[in-house]
This record gives sequence, C-alpha cells and structure tokens, in this order.
Amino acid sequence: MPEQPAAEQNAPSGSLNISLLILSIVAYNFASYLTIGLPLAVLPGWVHDQLGFSAFWAGVVISLQYVATLLSRPHAGRYADLWGPKKVVVTGLVGCLISGLCILLAALIASPLGSLILLCVGRLILGVGQSFTGTGTSLWGVARVGSLHIGRVISWNGIVTYGAMAIGAPLGVVIFRAGGLLWLSLVIVTICVVGIVCAVPRPAVKASRARPLPFRAVLGKIAGFGAILAMGSAGFGVIATFITLFYQDKGWEGAAFALSLFSGAFVGARLLFPNAINRHGGLRVASVCLAVEAAGLFLVAAAGDPWMAKAGAFLTGAGFSLVFPALGVVAVKVVPQQNQGSALATYTAFMDLSLGVTGPLAGFIMNYADVSRVYLLTGLLVCIAFFCTLRLQRRQASEPVTGDSSG
Repeated sequence: MPEQPAAEQNAPSGSLNISLLILSIVAYNFASYLTIGLPLAVLPGWVHDQLGFSAFWAGVVISLQYVATLLSRPHAGRYADLWGPKKVVVTGLVGCLISGLCILLAALIASPLGSLILLCVGRLILGVGQSFTGTGTSLWGVARVGSLHIGRVISWNGIVTYGAMAIGAPLGVVIFRAGGLLWLSLVIVTICVVGIVCAVPRPAVKASRARPLPFRAVLGKIAGFGAILAMGSAGFGVIATFITLFYQDKGWEGAAFALSLFSGAFVGARLLFPNAINRHGGLRVASVCLAVEAAGLFLVAAAGDPWMAKAGAFLTGAGFSLVFPALGVVAVKVVPQQNQGSALATYTAFMDLSLGVTGPLAGFIMNYADVSRVYLLTGLLVCIAFFCTLRLQRRQASEPVTGDSSG
C-alpha cells in the first residue's frame, strides 16, 4: 500500500476518537511487551532446574534483553526517522517473533548448552525488537494524531507497557504449567504473527525527506531532559525493586499490596489526567509530579507504620506516572521533526540506563546502611531533579523553544 503523508491535518477530532486511534497503534507495543512478560517468570527456573545451569546464567538470560533494548534504542529512533515508524514497528514485531521461535527450538532440542545459546540469542533479538516496536508506535501515534497529542501517545504507550507486563507474567506461568515451554513459545509466536498481520495492511506515514541531525547533536539537545528523567526513574526503581526487602526489614506484612498501590497509582494518574500536559505544559507538570514523587519516597524512608509505607508507595507511583510523558513532550520538540524519533528513543534510553544502574547501586548502599536510607537518598535525588526542572522552566519562560517541531 502506498505511503501517505504524516498528516496532522488528517488527525481525528474528538477526545474518544483520538484515544481509540492511539490505542489501535500502541496495541502493537502491548503485543511486544506480552512477549517479554509471558516468559519472564518462567525462564529463570527453566534454565536453572531443567537445563541445570547456575542462577548466574538464569539471570544472564533475563538481563540480555534489557541490555539489548538499551543499546538499540538510538538505532530504533534513527530508523524510525529514516524509514517511517510503521516499518520500524513491523521490524520490531518480526524480532519478537524470531525470539519466540528461539524459545520454541530451545524447548525441542536435547542439548542443554544448545538450548541456553538459543535462549540468549532470542533474548538479545527480543530486546532489539522491543526497542523498535516501542519507539515506532510512539512516533506512529504522534504522526497520526498530531504533535499536540504527544503526551497522550506517550502516556498510553506506558499504560499498555505496564499492563502487558502485569498480565503477561502470571499468564505465562499458567500456560507453562499447562503445556510447558513448548506451549508458551507457540503462544508468543501466535501473538507476534497476529500483530504483524494486523500492522502490515495499515497505511504508513511518510518518513521525513530532510537531512537528520547527527546523533551527537540530538543527544546534546535532549541530555538535560534525559538526566532529569534518569533521576526521577530512580524512585520508580527503588520502589519496584526493594519495597519487599523494606517490609521484611521492618517485619511487616503487605509488601505485595504496597506494590499494587504503587502500580495502580501509576496507571491511574495517566488515566485521570490525560490532558494535563497540554493544559499546563510539560515542565510544569513534571515539576509537580517530581515533588509528589519525592514526598512519597521521604514518607517511605520515615515510615514507622505500614500505612505510611503504603501511602509513600502510592504517592511515588502517582508522582512518577507523568514525569516521562511530561518531559518527553518538551524533549522531542527541541529537535527538528526529522529527528524526533532519535530524540524520543535516546530520551527513553536514559530511563533504561537509570533502571539498570539503580538496582545494583542501591543494593551496594544497603550493604552499609539500612533500607530506609536508600529511600531517603533517592528522595534527595528526585529533589535535585525537581530543582533542575524548575530551572529549565525558568529558562523556557525567558527563551522560547527554537526547535522546529513542525518540520
């Protein structure tokens, strides 16, 4: 089917129509994250118990996907700018499909080493596939509904991401218990095939003909926003990773409920405030959200009762929820349109890097201090992000953004 212009003039009118169109596109990212979530709780045990490898290799199999996602983000953005986002989405889904086929082969062959190698290769390809699909759906959505709704596209993409992970992990365990790794791999392959079949007939949007900026120039323009995102993401990381240890250290029950409150607040804030960024501006929303997130982390650090920790987890989730889209809206507009894919992908990589570093660094700190100190220090880090956002807000007020967001 011939490509058609990335026309904001063809963007739908009406909030419901816009949301439905966005959902029809970010559904491909939901599919890619299902392929991540389904084997997430299964593969470590299968590598350790069935193949007989150590816990180290079980961890390597899972971590390879995140490493590949981080390293391929900028390339995904570059190709989205050059090829157009639809081609990048389909390419990403093909990568997820190949990963599912690697799991299928790993379940069929008799060699434990061969199975491990196939799983590692599949996880690397899955990481690349996810970065392509996630970046492509964001750019495809923006091209279809217009740059005015960038925040809504990013928000919905985040909602389907965490929704797919929340559904995928327990569903994967159920499928594995019913039919083993073979059934699980077949479900993954089916999801990818359906996604590709649905995506291919859809009209594409035209890639920019203008010459893109070099990657170094794009990085320089969005690095400040990425650094703030990285600091804000640390709060997300320490709640998701260490709230269970925090509850154990305190001798409390209910860590799972605290995580549910955290996740519910994260998704709920995005659903309740879909137009906050358009109405108040990205930097203003980000500053408020970072203040709420910092307050939640300080509340966890000072918690003397379980209810304080739960309230803190709730505030942290609600606060961080809009940080990513609020800053992302501003970040992609400081570069020309032909570089917005690279900008969004590079910006996202700051969160990937932060989440990858937060766990080991916080764990190192816990060797020398109690768990509460981790939340205190992370709260202070988020405060730094808050003041950096205020500084950018003042700079934006005195010097209007000069980046070409219209191409």
